[in-house]
Amino acid sequence: MRIGILNSGGDCPGLNAVIHGVVGAATELGWEVIGFRDGFEGLLPNGPGHVKLDPERTIGILKLGGTILGTTNKGNFAVKIGVDNVAQVAADIMEQAKATIKYLGIEALIVVGGDGSLTTGLQLCQEGVPVVGVPKTIDNDLQATAMTFGFDSAVAAVVDALDRLHTTADSHQRVMVVEVMGRHAGWIALYGGIGGGADIVLLPEIKFTMENVAEHVKRLYAAGHRSVLIVVAEGAEMEGGGLMTREQMDAEKRQVKLGGIGEYVAKSVEKMTGHETRDVRLGHLQRGGSPTPLDRILGTRFGVKAVHLIKEQKYGRMVSYQSYHVGDVPIEEAVNKLRLVQPTSEVVQAARAVGISFGDR
Repeated sequence: MRIGILNSGGDCPGLNAVIHGVVGAATELGWEVIGFRDGFEGLLPNGPGHVKLDPERTIGILKLGGTILGTTNKGNFAVKIGVDNVAQVAADIMEQAKATIKYLGIEALIVVGGDGSLTTGLQLCQEGVPVVGVPKTIDNDLQATAMTFGFDSAVAAVVDALDRLHTTADSHQRVMVVEVMGRHAGWIALYGGIGGGADIVLLPEIKFTMENVAEHVKRLYAAGHRSVLIVVAEGAEMEGGGLMTREQMDAEKRQVKLGGIGEYVAKSVEKMTGHETRDVRLGHLQRGGSPTPLDRILGTRFGVKAVHLIKEQKYGRMVSYQSYHVGDVPIEEAVNKLRLVQPTSEVVQAARAVGISFGDR
């Protein structure tokens, strides 16, 4: 049997671990694996092409960040527009992709990606291509799985940054504001903030006011703190305000580029409190570097499970992690349903209990 695999959307630590798992499980079954370069674009006749994947070619990739196949969140197969809107892949593009799959003798395709990529995979599946999905996002915001690989590595990057910033902030008695990724979900900010000892964490799910943030900063300094650490998610919103973006959505990019809220918070804190404030935007540092052991293991398990779903001919399904078990769910149950931080959840209450402010009171 010959199967295909592609990575689509943003890069993510643990993608190579998935490839490692797929190749290992497929080889054990005597199957051949074809990897398509640069996401769905590799399915097109004039695209970046494909490569045969075997144990020899994938030796040592488990520890590598990024993906040896390459990936893209643009091009002919981008279907997500904003948060909720979905477009259809053009009919001629779909036919070209199906022709490539048929020509190469691909009997099933593994699509590794987030909400948008899995939506494209679902459209392929509805067109008769046997597809199995593997969830991928550092944002950890897919409703149908309790955790996605890449999230733990992103949180580790945030915690490392906070550890480093705390020492210089303490030396100069400064406020440090760190803007992190996550789009419309605050998981990275929440877990990174708790793990890195932040004093204030601002999330998309909990509206905040600058007055509350400034007052908490003043209280901390009055209590003897030499520094204050603030973590703000790129999609955090103030009461009565909207998302802060760096550019407007256009037809090609499909999604707005969030960012700038960290700089705004820093300038506002300094103006309202008088304390010297610096801001840092971690950006793609959260996506890069080697995956943590947890992400290597989870990615490998996801890859193996995807192959087993093909063996069982369970197409149109997505690998899912729930209660420490790797299972599967229908792809349509996974897409367009974001898993967001619940303001009353146990982890938020734990953060409040150790003195973290969310700027809402």
